[in-house]
Amino acid sequence: MCLQPRPRTNRGATVTTALPTRYLTPDDIATLLSVPLETIYAWRKKRTGPPAIRIGKHLRYDPAAVREWVDSLSADNAA
Repeated sequence: MCLQPRPRTNRGATVTTALPTRYLTPDDIATLLSVPLETIYAWRKKRTGPPAIRIGKHLRYDPAAVREWVDSLSADNAA
């Protein structure tokens, strides 16, 4: 699976060709992976999706951890 995000504007930041260096929101992850936002929350509840952290009341994803998670899926599918 290739993680090529579609262009999207979010509070002044644009997600274009590569993962941004800032922490990602659940909306960002849904857009990057082309899945519904509800899927992101379901993965979190089942502990099957990319790891997330809480910053105050906000859920955020480390871009490096998301990349590792996607790479692990690719490795699992190749085996």
